[in-house]
Amino acid sequence: MNDQNLLEQLRLDPDQRDGRGTAKRRYRLVAGVLLLAALGGGAALMLGPRPVAVATVTAQAPAALAGGVAVLDATGYVTARREATVSFKITGKLADVLIEEGDAVTQDQVLARLDDVDERTQLQLAQARLGAVRAQLGQVEAEADQAARDLRRQQELNARGLTPQQALEDARTRAASLAAQLAAQRGQVEVARAELQVAQVNLDNTVIRAPFAGVVVAVSAQPGEIVSPISAGGGFTRTGIATIVDMDSLEIEVDVNEAFINRVRPGQPVAAALDAYPDWRIPARVIAIIPTADRSKATVKVRIALEEKDARIVPDMGARVSFLQEDTADAVPDGALVPAAAIARRDGASVVFVLDGDRVRRREIEPGQTYGDMVLVGEGIDVGQVLVRDPPPSLTDGARVEVGPGA
Repeated sequence: MNDQNLLEQLRLDPDQRDGRGTAKRRYRLVAGVLLLAALGGGAALMLGPRPVAVATVTAQAPAALAGGVAVLDATGYVTARREATVSFKITGKLADVLIEEGDAVTQDQVLARLDDVDERTQLQLAQARLGAVRAQLGQVEAEADQAARDLRRQQELNARGLTPQQALEDARTRAASLAAQLAAQRGQVEVARAELQVAQVNLDNTVIRAPFAGVVVAVSAQPGEIVSPISAGGGFTRTGIATIVDMDSLEIEVDVNEAFINRVRPGQPVAAALDAYPDWRIPARVIAIIPTADRSKATVKVRIALEEKDARIVPDMGARVSFLQEDTADAVPDGALVPAAAIARRDGASVVFVLDGDRVRRREIEPGQTYGDMVLVGEGIDVGQVLVRDPPPSLTDGARVEVGPGA
């Protein structure tokens, strides 16, 4: 028994024999350390500050002003000089509407049709009446020609004393009577022809066409409705079918305080911006100053022509304009144009936050001349740099941000 115990003590464990036991213990230790580090890093990410959701704007070149120093700012709306609500000249039931909102139409394009059964029947009746009176005219013409020949023959015979005077008088009376009938019948033909024209006009009035090329902005009636050029009692009868706007006639109308109207002149350059696209500068010029004032608002209306056409410009959009000083219209200032919404006040200084990857860098600036909703910054900002719009008070230098959709 004692010998057996001695043999067991002398036998080596396999792990001890090749050193693998020590290696396994080291591996487990390293794996545990790595696992703890990963868990710690994940916790730091989860518990650390989350990125701030922001919207962005872009610094623009001063050349985008398309003008010089602003002498006056005003607000107004986009209007169309050529806008028409089309309707039929006659009352009837609407059969077809061939347009939808947003459709571009050409001049004289068919927009809608009325039920024209009655008008076509009247046209056919007028055509038949004209054919009948023309046939009667042919008969009377033949009789008048025969009466004229008989009269000449009676005159020759009477001159030679071969016929009595009575026969000559009868021939003369018959020729005069048929000549009168011929004139009356020709008048009937003209009346029938005029009736045919009226019937054709009535048929044409069942079709409505575009008065000019433009875009359909509203469709007011649908097939089956009764439409009329005048309003009917109860309001159940449609008057207008559709509204068409000539997009090439769009302009801006603004109300200028009468105390500053002396700063505005016809032909003066203007920088315009739509409320829907505040960063888009549209070159424009003053068309005219309407020579009347609004007593209640103490303003004068000014018409402004847009020198750039674009599908984004639509009627009734809000717009802001800056009237520019003409003698500086060709001068381009140095620096970059920054939207006023990107400038914030921090510790008594004007600052902007420039996007740098997924973080922002705070920069102090000196705001310069204002051009509508844009501010000229002479130094510190480069054209094309992306800035945070409406930076929240919690945004700090180096903060992580996330640009929101549509920014």
